[in-house]
Amino acid sequence: MEPEIAQQLASLIRAQRWAALATLGADGPEVSHVAYAVEGAFEGVLLHLSQLAAHTRQLLADPRASLAIGEPDDGRADPQTLARVTLFGAVEALVRDSDAYSAARAIYLARLPQAEPLFGFGDFQLFRLRPLRARFVGGFARARSFDRAALQAAGALAVSG
Repeated sequence: MEPEIAQQLASLIRAQRWAALATLGADGPEVSHVAYAVEGAFEGVLLHLSQLAAHTRQLLADPRASLAIGEPDDGRADPQTLARVTLFGAVEALVRDSDAYSAARAIYLARLPQAEPLFGFGDFQLFRLRPLRARFVGGFARARSFDRAALQAAGALAVSG
């Protein structure tokens, strides 16, 4: 793994809070935007979702999902040079009143404190996306695939560095 690319990947994931979530609907893939927070060295990506949303019902029916995170468009001439990553994996619902839920909730709220009131709504559920792999494009000729171990190694670099 090239340290510069691993650092760029980790910085991109940590810098953003808003991503495109792809789920499997009855007629095929569907995409919506969601807020997220990452756990540690990318062991998980936390999503706090309403059960009233189609994407949540789709995740409960089929937990396979991907999350696309991109660098904001800064008006440059070629937007294809913007960094982006897609995380592929499966989600799991965290059980309310468990230690895992409490820890995940704290991480989520540290990143997105304005979401606090939503935790009082009964239809919101906290999910963890466990990335199995990632596809990163950091600009021209800078595309790389990361398996779970390489993604977590990149996340660990950012945490310790």
